[in-house]
Amino acid sequence: MTEYKLANGESRMSPELWKHETLPEVELLYYPRLEQTGMVKHCFTTRRGGVSQGIFFSMNLSFTRGDDEDAVKENFHRVAKAMGVEYERIVCSDQTHTTCVRRVTQEDAGCGLVRERTYHDVDGLITDVPGITLATFYADCVPLYFVDPKHRAIGLSHSGWRGTVQRMAKETLQAMHTAYGTEPEDVLCAIGPSICRSCYEVGEDVAAAFRDGFGEKTDTILSPKDNGRYQLDLWEANVCVLQEAGVLEERIIRPNLCTCCNDKLLFSHRASQGKRGNLAAFLCIV
Repeated sequence: MTEYKLANGESRMSPELWKHETLPEVELLYYPRLEQTGMVKHCFTTRRGGVSQGIFFSMNLSFTRGDDEDAVKENFHRVAKAMGVEYERIVCSDQTHTTCVRRVTQEDAGCGLVRERTYHDVDGLITDVPGITLATFYADCVPLYFVDPKHRAIGLSHSGWRGTVQRMAKETLQAMHTAYGTEPEDVLCAIGPSICRSCYEVGEDVAAAFRDGFGEKTDTILSPKDNGRYQLDLWEANVCVLQEAGVLEERIIRPNLCTCCNDKLLFSHRASQGKRGNLAAFLCIV
């Protein structure tokens, strides 16, 4: 089994929140609680099981970082096979650190993978179409999974520090409400593997944005250092945003798996100083 380093520095076997599986050719991570809904297929990828080489070794899912395009396509094929979803119906985000959320329909199938996107600057995707697989991409930023069993709708969003300050989680829930009637209290939300507080040092400009955005809650999110910089907790900040939006505490699945602490298993922009590929989150209604 794979050994993980948890965010508190402890090292042990697979965290209880996560289910780790080596499926045909790839190693993927799952949330048991999302699986238990019986409504979705999902995963978060690791670096392992792909065909990319060099700094992209081996399961890189980005076409924009200089990797061989055929290798990236093969990596997508391997994930689709392992998940049991259709490669041609994967829909990819076009992430530029916005809070734009797109409603995905059958007409979007394959966008960003087998055909050109019909949209740009989209960091969040929502759908109620079974068999459409949403895909968003990461190397330290926060993946957000949303499952609404009542209305059989899902959302998947990318939330870096800019998206978190601008409340990407809340924007995604609002988009789901407008499109499908989703109410936050019905939603099961998972915060995926991303950089932990101990690894994420930021400067005064980012700290100021969080003080302005979170007010009295800032003390639980931001810790000053002796060098004039700060440790930022994106996980806790996103929990605050979800609770503020109306998601129930018991329906928020918190992470304890840091991309930077586990850079041999997961791509991390900080750990690699930008020399890396991308991980991906996938989510599909069955």
